[in-house]
Amino acid sequence: MKLVIPQNYKSALSLKETEKAIKMVKDFFESNLASELKLRRVTAPLFVPRGTGINDDLNGTERPVSFEVKDMDGTVAEIVHSLAKWKRMMLADYGIANSYGIYTDMNALRPDEELDNIHSIYVDQWDWEKILLPEERSLDYLKTIVRRIFAVIKRTEFIVYENYPEIVPILPEEIHFIHAEELLERYPDLGPKEREYEIAKENGAVFIIGIGADLANGKPHDGRAPDYDDWSSETKNGYRGLNGDIVVWNPVLKIAFELSSMGIRVDDKALIRQLDIQGKSERKELLFHKRLLAGEYPESVGGGIGQSRLCMYFLRKAHIGEVQASMWPGQMHNHCVKSGIILM
Repeated sequence: MKLVIPQNYKSALSLKETEKAIKMVKDFFESNLASELKLRRVTAPLFVPRGTGINDDLNGTERPVSFEVKDMDGTVAEIVHSLAKWKRMMLADYGIANSYGIYTDMNALRPDEELDNIHSIYVDQWDWEKILLPEERSLDYLKTIVRRIFAVIKRTEFIVYENYPEIVPILPEEIHFIHAEELLERYPDLGPKEREYEIAKENGAVFIIGIGADLANGKPHDGRAPDYDDWSSETKNGYRGLNGDIVVWNPVLKIAFELSSMGIRVDDKALIRQLDIQGKSERKELLFHKRLLAGEYPESVGGGIGQSRLCMYFLRKAHIGEVQASMWPGQMHNHCVKSGIILM
């Protein structure tokens, strides 16, 4: 059982207050994100057909929940892991104008997740995708988008404080940027999670660039599928990667806490290169990949922002089960109850 009980932990909010605060946080953040990035809300699927390449493969090892559809001759559908690729298809199919985008409430099931304080079978996030102009395909533009998202995070932190003064703002004024390669150079004897711990503790909020490509030690900072984020293009500083993760310091659990994964999406060259790197060139024959290589999709930037993660962070909760309803091992549930952690 992977469970951390913070010493002398007591929730700042009652269960009733927590439910009200969750709605406030979600409503405020969603509307502000939409206006900040010029995003239109769209309705999204819970499941997609197997064998089309539309589902997110995450690290390539997680099993999607699947089922046969009786009235469709046994067609197999998969519960989404995320909508990383589906969104880009919708940018094209909905005819979204340049510099605008879409967002949606994404609900997913990840049964292979290792359950602990911050990981659940149930995943809820805002998935967003925005048209990228050719001249914007750069790390500088990606940083601009990160800063705008961080500004929304900061505004939400202030609204929580206005309504619940006992929850004092702690985020820094600016988010810090560092490439995963630089992070490795700074902490060569630490693993990826330990490196994230050190940089998040030092800066409060950080965007770690270049997730997916092998670093100087021959290993990636973290896994990334080959067919949505561009993690293999070389940038002006000689490093690789046009993607990254927003990570903040969690004061309750005292850990590095990922809130968002995002990046500039693959073009045809990056897709072929990354499929080759991961030995998955056969995916070029799947629906999503064939349409991308045929030039049917616009250039885009996008990502996912964890809804429960944000609520857990802003409301200073010790367990993600305090802000979402899911399933937990009996031993974990009992230990939480004894420790004053009320799981929904």
